[in-house]
Amino acid sequence: MTRKTLPTALLALAVLCGCGGAAETAAPPSPSATAAAKDKKHQLEAAKADCMKQKGFKYVAWVKPEQPQSDEDRRRDAGDHQAMKKYREKYGFGVFAEFIYPKEMNAPAAQRESPNQDPNMKIQEALSEAQLGAYHKAKDVCMVTAGKQVLGVTLKSSLDYYNQIALTRKRATAATLDGDPKLVELAGAMATCLKGKGYAVTDTGPTAMAKRGQDAFYKEQDKVGREQDDSVPDVAPPAKKGESQPINMPSLTAEQAKPYLAKEIKAALDDLECGKDFYPAFAPRKSAIDAQVRAQFAY
Repeated sequence: MTRKTLPTALLALAVLCGCGGAAETAAPPSPSATAAAKDKKHQLEAAKADCMKQKGFKYVAWVKPEQPQSDEDRRRDAGDHQAMKKYREKYGFGVFAEFIYPKEMNAPAAQRESPNQDPNMKIQEALSEAQLGAYHKAKDVCMVTAGKQVLGVTLKSSLDYYNQIALTRKRATAATLDGDPKLVELAGAMATCLKGKGYAVTDTGPTAMAKRGQDAFYKEQDKVGREQDDSVPDVAPPAKKGESQPINMPSLTAEQAKPYLAKEIKAALDDLECGKDFYPAFAPRKSAIDAQVRAQFAY
């Protein structure tokens, strides 16, 4: 049995990115803006809970407790070479590592055992198949209502909420970073280096280069998942317009995942070596954009 994940762009936090220098550098949200975004999260959940109650379903307004960012995380988000290298030597791009380090990677299996688990998961597990279908339909309607009421955004469903986050982030990074001459130059040099090491590079734009390696291993993960699941085609269909490609998650033991992770770690370290000048320039600006989008959508 496989499970569909959230869109690819939301499967992992930006382990890779960053950039600094040009005049249009995005500034991270101020402390007051961060506090306002946190309050919006609670408002969004409260609105969803009220709506679900009106539709006859139990839903707990739950906001996951935020873990303080470590100094190592901050350095990595800023494109620090040594911090990124330390991460990649163990986790690669952060794709197949979840099968070996589920707790550290906050994998779904570990989330179910966590004391901070979303209480709505247990509520859903207690429902019959028919009840669950009705629950999800109601939840979609309530997400649309809450999104308009609290965030002022027009949504189609709960999944569309994540699609819009991914699309907003994509547009912001493309508009701010992909036209920056210095970043374009650094990304091109990185691409030339990777091609010299035998890696395929189809898009040399800055944002494409930053996520190239991770995307390649998500495709590998999807391929393995599809091979295990007879109910889906072996080749992923094209993503719908405005949506990210979901991943068919495979079922792998830690031992089965080790060869995939070993390959991923080598690729991630090669990527980092070729991008040693690119990431310190790209990462801080990309991290700032990500923070702004998180604040905008209260997630």
